[in-house]
Amino acid sequence: MCRCDGRYYSLAMKSLSGGAPSATASAAKSHLLSGGGEMGALMRAYNWSATPLGPPEGWPHPLRTLVAVMLDSRQPMFVAWGPARIMLYNDGYIPILGRRHPALGRPFSEAWFDIMGEVGPILDRAYAGVSTHMDDIAFVMTRNGYREEAHFAFSYTPVRDEDGAVAGMFCACTETTAQVRADRRLREANERLEVEREAVKAANARLAAEGDRLRDLFRQAPGFMCVLRGPDHVFDLANAAYRRLVGDRDLLGRTVRAALPEIAEQGFFERLDEVYRSGEPFVGYRQPITLRRHPEAAPEERFLTFVFQPIRDADGRVTGIFVEGNDVTETLVAEEALRASEERLRIAQEAGRVGTFELVPATGHLTVSDEFCRLWGIPLRPTLTVEELLPLVHPDDRRLLQRRPDGAAPPYGLGYAEYRIVRPDTGAVRWMARRGEAVQPTADGPPRMVGVCYDITDRKRAEIALSELNATLEARVAAALAERKLWADIVESTDSFVCALDPDFRFLAFNRAYAAEFARIYGVSPRLGADLRSVLGHLPEPLEAALAVWRRALAGEEFTMVGEFGVPEHGRSHYELKFNTLRDREGRAVGAFQYVRDVTAEQEAEQALRRAEEQLRHAQKMEAVGQLTGGVAHDFNNLLQALRGCLQMIGRRSQDVRVAPLLDAGHQAVDRGAKLVQQLMAFARRQALRPEPVDVRDRVLGMSELLSRALRADIRLEADFAPGLWPVEVDPTQFELALLNLAVNARDAMPEGGTLRLGAANVTLGPDDPDGLAGDFLRLSVSDTGTGMAPEVLARAFDPFFTTKEIGKGSGLGLSQVHGFARHSGGAVRIDSAPGQGTTVHVLLRRCAAAPASGGARPPAPG
Repeated sequence: MCRCDGRYYSLAMKSLSGGAPSATASAAKSHLLSGGGEMGALMRAYNWSATPLGPPEGWPHPLRTLVAVMLDSRQPMFVAWGPARIMLYNDGYIPILGRRHPALGRPFSEAWFDIMGEVGPILDRAYAGVSTHMDDIAFVMTRNGYREEAHFAFSYTPVRDEDGAVAGMFCACTETTAQVRADRRLREANERLEVEREAVKAANARLAAEGDRLRDLFRQAPGFMCVLRGPDHVFDLANAAYRRLVGDRDLLGRTVRAALPEIAEQGFFERLDEVYRSGEPFVGYRQPITLRRHPEAAPEERFLTFVFQPIRDADGRVTGIFVEGNDVTETLVAEEALRASEERLRIAQEAGRVGTFELVPATGHLTVSDEFCRLWGIPLRPTLTVEELLPLVHPDDRRLLQRRPDGAAPPYGLGYAEYRIVRPDTGAVRWMARRGEAVQPTADGPPRMVGVCYDITDRKRAEIALSELNATLEARVAAALAERKLWADIVESTDSFVCALDPDFRFLAFNRAYAAEFARIYGVSPRLGADLRSVLGHLPEPLEAALAVWRRALAGEEFTMVGEFGVPEHGRSHYELKFNTLRDREGRAVGAFQYVRDVTAEQEAEQALRRAEEQLRHAQKMEAVGQLTGGVAHDFNNLLQALRGCLQMIGRRSQDVRVAPLLDAGHQAVDRGAKLVQQLMAFARRQALRPEPVDVRDRVLGMSELLSRALRADIRLEADFAPGLWPVEVDPTQFELALLNLAVNARDAMPEGGTLRLGAANVTLGPDDPDGLAGDFLRLSVSDTGTGMAPEVLARAFDPFFTTKEIGKGSGLGLSQVHGFARHSGGAVRIDSAPGQGTTVHVLLRRCAAAPASGGARPPAPG
């Protein structure tokens, strides 16, 4: 905003920070630091805990109000707060700071160190409780990399905390540098115009003989000039300023109509014709003109102040026209911005129902706004006196405006006051709040005071009604507690949480256990007679959850439910709530009460029991499948041995070369069956394992060539092992077989290629591990970037013979073997997978104390 009355605005801000708290103030608190563009984002991200202000939740109410108003305003504003005078400001203040931005959270003296000599005393006065308003002040400062003169209009207003002490200051300001410079240029241009006009009058008589001198004058003139000859207005001369105005076009020797076709139908051609015909000069003041300032540019509107001066020959006949003037577009833009700013201020005052006044205490004369008259119910007028307003004030409150017996003027413009008025237009009695501040008197003017007034009737009525209600409620509660002291003693002695609300959600009663638990989970304490909605007003979601169940109870429903309540930062718990209707002696419903019991431990125990039962069912299932698999494997192994013996006997007895290929195929089938039996036995835990200490990193790296052959060329193998891996005690052969099975499964899950990552790390599991493991383990992880598993597939991944592959491409025993190997080795297997997200298999192997033998055996090649 430009040259706005910052005094009214700053005093309006002070009115927001004073008085009793309202519903609006509570809502503003919940939206602290919301919105605000760039500065709102910076404030939300700023580490306020590292500053003297501390976290925003602990800021004083006046500071929170000022910051909320400031962030929502486009006018440049800043706040200096606390002894360190920490700066907070909005987006409109960023251009004023220039390269000093960001100065958020820094002391004012650091941000404006080079002008503290001029602005420091003004800031000190604000902290001393004295407001300052200045329409124009000049500083020489460096803010954009160079020293420059800057002008500002501002008001420094002290801001008081809830105890009335000055805690900071608020500034609504506007940089007027551009306006000052524009006004200065306009004055200088007008002065030059007057000088040049006189020079042109003298030069007209000498124009023919002193053409060269006139051309020099044109070239040096700061304003635009040109000479047009003849009735067709042919350009004879044009200075540099004129050429710049029309985009450096080729003008000389061309008519105005040919050189500037875009100004046709704008009236300039007709005015030139009239000046040439009549011989009378024409003065255009801030005339709009649409010009194409560059050949490729679109036409733009400019505003010119100019003179069309006839040129006469020795006989007095008009032979041409001398044109001179200035481009005042920037000046008009600045003035329009000022008018818009003042209009926005007016609209804001009317929208907020805030009337403004300026008072001369010595005379009692008031200069008032239209909204002031509307609030008092008097006809609109710019000035009036205190004596005219005095009859409209309620008789009981007139002492606030009457002169004292000694004849001295009362302090009716200072500080904050509330009084009643009787509107003459409606006869209604209304409550009015007024806040005023003294203004530093000028050298030639009397002391003045400025202030605001606004209607607080609704608030005062609510306060009176609440006071009466509280008095009645306290009496009712006291009587009820006296009559039911025995019941209260019983309630207070129970561990249950007991509370009662009336139909308006006000607390009628609660025991100490309820109050303590309420404070624990919400961070605030309940109060007798207080509204639940106001107590939890700063917590919208927890409040709505509480209101949802209380609405049912207050509607007459009696029920029992279990739910989770509280806020995460203080603690959430599960409760069993039993609601009953509260009735008076005549049986009428007067509210509802609840008995609450914390069932968090019971809920957790039930969940733990369900998990344990699920693990037991899974273990029983796998044990049964293992027993069945072991029996099948044993019988299958006996059949294979018999088949192998038969094939050997056939081979020794038959010399037919045609039989040899068939025997080889049979032996290969028997070998594959033997491997299948090994996997079945490993899953069933019946195979005799030969555990020994193993260095997993060395064992895996030793298998790299084997793993590479098992993968395809379009699959990249990566390894990432944490340092200091613990040794584990496993059967090396079964370990390598398990790793190979995992690699083959990963390969089949990446038909389009991808990456197979092998990794290992040390982990320590606690007693709450879902697999019942505890202690030190090494976690081997095998990850792929493949298709992943659906939840139903993941649930059956370890089942023997379960496979999603086509018939003949998998036995379904790969993951079963891995599961059996891990469980037999004292560990477990876990899978993380989702469709399209790949799969990671974690094999947990228990740590062993013995060190592995050096130079372990080379892993066998797959057979």
